Amino acid sequence: MAARRNVLETMEDCELIKRYRLNREGIKIVVELVRDAITSPTNRNNPISPEIKCLATLRYLATGKMQLCNADDLGISQPSVSRAINQTINALSRPHIIQQFIRFPLDIQHLHRIKANFMAIAGMPALPGVVGVIDGTHIKIIAPSNDEDAFVNRKKVHSINTQVVFDANFNILDVVAKWPGATHDSRILTESGLRQLFERHHVPVGCHLLGDSGYPCKTWLLTPYLNPQPGAQLTYNIAHKHTRNVVERGIGQMKRRFHVLHGEIRLTPERASTVITVCAILHNLCKRRNIPQPEDDDDDEEDDDDDGDQHDEEFGRVEPSGLAFRDHFVNTHFR
Repeated sequence: MAARRNVLETMEDCELIKRYRLNREGIKIVVELVRDAITSPTNRNNPISPEIKCLATLRYLATGKMQLCNADDLGISQPSVSRAINQTINALSRPHIIQQFIRFPLDIQHLHRIKANFMAIAGMPALPGVVGVIDGTHIKIIAPSNDEDAFVNRKKVHSINTQVVFDANFNILDVVAKWPGATHDSRILTESGLRQLFERHHVPVGCHLLGDSGYPCKTWLLTPYLNPQPGAQLTYNIAHKHTRNVVERGIGQMKRRFHVLHGEIRLTPERASTVITVCAILHNLCKRRNIPQPEDDDDDEEDDDDDGDQHDEEFGRVEPSGLAFRDHFVNTHFR
């Protein structure tokens, strides 16, 4: 077995980002987040350090190929790589770490900043009151041994349908990564804690999410008109599309930063869901630390995951109060 290499001391930040998606300081932050959970209890048998375990995990998330991790001069065997990745993924997905990096804001000042940021990127016309943009994205997985049909999405591939909400700066505000690929976006939202936050008014009235027509229009979730009339409705649709583009770009950024999300995750659905959540945590860490995309990636590209969701308005899944609110909103702001 090759000697274990201290890449944190020998690689420049640009090379670390290319291989592990984080720079030196970002990697050190990850190590400290999980050190308590992944440090070997004894020094016998040359235990693998938390640093090496984290590097192996980041390499796997960056490439989606576990076999590349032990070929990366880290000096550990393939079985050790697998154990280190499982241990580190479990440690990073603990609830207190998820809440440290992904939590929908409820304080007025934070929500005002998000609204202002969305107004700033939208140009004219702009949608007032937007505090997040929501969409579902499908992450491919291998065929599971149980309930296989439930995981087959509209493109006839097995997947986890992942609900994600972004702010205007591509930070993830909420992620739900547990539903089988056959599940409709609107059901995931209906069953989510996010709906409870809005409908129980933990998020103040006047704050809106933007979603596509796969979602029911609500007083707090604005969707586009399927057949907009010229004038205010068409202007609203244009502003809606321009603003909601943030979620497509954000998903694209996350998938290109962590290629494990781009291909087929060869794990059980439960483990794949955990991997998706950890990628969302690390995406937000990169945003907080202003860690750029790797140089060979273009973060301006949109997510190409168009799963052809059914439109709720076309299939009778409508909420009259939501449609009436949308009409009022459009007539107030776009006439």
